[in-house]
Amino acid sequence: MDVIKIENLEIYAYHGVFEEEKKKGQKFYINAKLFSDLKKAGKNDTLSDSTHYGEVCLQMERSMTESTFDLIERAAWKTAEDVLLQFPLVKSITLELKKPYAPIPMKFESVSVEITRGWHRVYIAFGSNMGKKEKYIQEGIEEIKKHRLFRNVKVSQYFYSTPYGGVSQDDFVNGVLEAETMMEPQELLEYLHDVEQNANRVRVQHWGPRTLDLDILLFDDEIIDEPNLQIPHRDMKNRDFVLVPLAQLAGYKRHPVYHITIDEMLQNIREFHIIN
Repeated sequence: MDVIKIENLEIYAYHGVFEEEKKKGQKFYINAKLFSDLKKAGKNDTLSDSTHYGEVCLQMERSMTESTFDLIERAAWKTAEDVLLQFPLVKSITLELKKPYAPIPMKFESVSVEITRGWHRVYIAFGSNMGKKEKYIQEGIEEIKKHRLFRNVKVSQYFYSTPYGGVSQDDFVNGVLEAETMMEPQELLEYLHDVEQNANRVRVQHWGPRTLDLDILLFDDEIIDEPNLQIPHRDMKNRDFVLVPLAQLAGYKRHPVYHITIDEMLQNIREFHIIN
């Protein structure tokens, strides 16, 4: 990935734990690396094919001065997030926020924090088999679409499927959502649980009926194995109601563990009836 660098951008702002810092303010310095594809700009010599670094600097000044925070960690986080939201060609940013006049009673050069934030491509399976199934799904999708940390949301067709896991219950409506998100995996998991709860989801029985079910299938090409989160989804290879809609969106994508495409995983999967 190509990089635009901004070094030692000076901004006077009012961040700090102590009241004196918030009252008088002090100088901060920002170093930033903006990761983007600069190929078109290099070929065409057109500003619209790149990111205007002057505008980025002005945005960082706004982010640093519009609010006051106790911690430079929070100021750096907010500034990086604002740049990603305002400049769509920036895929990720590494930002160092330096505080050379921090209240430390000894000689030092600077205190700084450095963070990296970016857009991640995620695939989320959705399903419902209680009440107004399509309504629960649509409302959940709309909630995700409206969230500021999501963009470029695409949704597969809806599919009918029989229940999975041996529990007697109504048929499901299933599909897959593709999006870019600024959330990290655990943050995304917690957010999806909130969306489920907004649809009155109650977790009573494993593989039991639910108003709305949202599962993270893939998160970039990451492999995560934590007690409450496994990515890629461990059982997706056995679930035709997941692979069929996923193939609609990204049949070419390779599974990061099995190293075969979603289309290849579907070779022995049965056909589905599509909802009109």
